[in-house]
Amino acid sequence: MRAAARIVAEADRSGVTRLAVLRGESPLLLRRTGPRDTTSATVHLVGGAAGPLRGDDLLLEIEVGPGAHLEIRSVAATLLLPGRPAPPSLLTVRATVAGSLRWLPEPAIAAAGCDHHASTAVEVADGGSLLWRDDLVCGRHDEPSGSVRSDVTIRYAGRTLYRHRLTVGPDAPGWSGAAVLGNARATGSAVLAGPGLPVPHLPAEGAAVMALAGPGVLATATGADIREVQAALDPFCAAMPAPV
Repeated sequence: MRAAARIVAEADRSGVTRLAVLRGESPLLLRRTGPRDTTSATVHLVGGAAGPLRGDDLLLEIEVGPGAHLEIRSVAATLLLPGRPAPPSLLTVRATVAGSLRWLPEPAIAAAGCDHHASTAVEVADGGSLLWRDDLVCGRHDEPSGSVRSDVTIRYAGRTLYRHRLTVGPDAPGWSGAAVLGNARATGSAVLAGPGLPVPHLPAEGAAVMALAGPGVLATATGADIREVQAALDPFCAAMPAPV
């Protein structure tokens, strides 16, 4: 399956964020939620079909114009599934941010047998702000993890701020030992980028906060389950409240 979705958020003269483009194809269906005629717009991703499955090729493009504020969430966790013999499923996310973007989807779950690649590239203009959150659960209850490779690159004002690759599952080097996540079954990360950001404290075990070489902060967490990761990262994400 091939599918594409696109969101373009723009601010009008009164400062209200309008969705100039909101277009998607199953399974990348998009729905605007929350109040309208405000400085911020919220969009939820709605899974219109099972997957991603092996062989799926999905593309999501996001554009946030100057003065616009966009928050993107999902209505449920994304279940990465196996399928017929085929290349890995692929989700490509490309975002350009001149205003403010908060990316806060529910976790992805790597079901046993899945083979999934995620590729994310975010360009934030000088003066823009970003909150980018990614959570991953390695397998459903009492099952081994499938294979996932996630590549994230975030650039700010034309310079690379954050570049990271996470590989889990049977195809990950060192996965049979403790080289990747140790005994953890869930992991998450959140990046704050922009001027004047606070540096929140994360007291939770298995969590860390690091300043990036630029206007940004990274928080990471691992845990026995996703609840431990969320308990660590949710307060960090609350440090960048959504405009109203």
